[in-house]
Parts: sequence; C-alpha cells; structure tokens
Amino acid sequence: MTKVIIVFHSFYGHIFQLAEAIAEGARSIEGVEVELYQVPETLPTEILAKMGAVEGKKAFEHVPVLEDVSILAEADAIVFGTPTRFGNMSAQMKAFLDSTGQLWFTGALAGTVGSVFTSSNTQHGGQESTLLTAMVPLLHHGMVLWEFPPPCRTCILWKASPVVPSMEHPPLLDWTEVVSPR
Repeated sequence: MTKVIIVFHSFYGHIFQLAEAIAEGARSIEGVEVELYQVPETLPTEILAKMGAVEGKKAFEHVPVLEDVSILAEADAIVFGTPTRFGNMSAQMKAFLDSTGQLWFTGALAGTVGSVFTSSNTQHGGQESTLLTAMVPLLHHGMVLWEFPPPCRTCILWKASPVVPSMEHPPLLDWTEVVSPR
C-alpha cells in the first residue's frame, strides 16, 4: 500500500478544496491510501473572526490537526498546501515546517516524494514565489520534488495561472508512475 499524506493550511476553505481534489485523485489509484491533515492554527479566534475566516474554517474542522510530525515519516509521498501570503507560504505552514527539525536531523524524509500547491485571490498574487519558498524545506529534507502536471496550451491562452489548478486539462503524468512504495 502506498501512503500519501496531504498537509494543508487554509483560512477560507480554498486550499482545503484543492487538498480534497488532490486526495480524490490519489485515492482513485488502486493501492493508494491517503491521509488528510491540517496544520495547527496560530491565530486567535478573535483575529480569525475579524478576517472573516471563522465560517470558512468550519468546512474542514473535521480534518485532524497534525500535531505529531513523526507521522510524516510513514509517508511515501507528502503534499503540502498553503495560501499565498505576500508571495510566501502562510506563517502557520512555515511554523509547521519549522517544527520538522528532528525529521531533518534523522533524515526521515529523505527520498520521500514531495510536492506543494497554493492559491491566491488574484492571478498574479505571488503563487510562483510561494511555491518556490515552500519547496526549500522539502529540499533540505532530501525529498524528491514532483510538480503537478503543467497546464495545457489552452490554459495559457486563457491566461490561467500555470501554478494553480485553474482549468481542467489532460493529466500528463500518472500518479502510479510517481507514487510507489520505496
């Protein structure tokens, strides 16, 4: 059985929806087990309420919070999702990744397939830089980076962002070619 863990941070539910779509795709492959987790929220409820995020977070309150990062070492592949915040990952995702130091020290994630995804409120909202900065901790862990299939020419003609699933396009790479037991 191949184990895929999807870890996300979401304020309004958009990243959660993308995480669900990725989980659905991975689950459609025979022999793949998927676990979905959210990172701990660091903002107080009062601030989330002022941001209008309390209602959005209710949509995924059933998703467990990943407090024990050692669970990541059990995965064959880990996909991280984060909103774009000023061209970078959210502080909550950064804090979570910063808490994986012991996994780095022991090399527990070396050779594990890793990927990242993001979304923002605008087409030019900093998605590219968010993805680049989110990949750096994965590289430090020795993870093997894998990108989601790039968009088709039609997506570019429609001016859809090449780093955010904006349109349906034919898959260019089968998950079974990438996610397999080590």
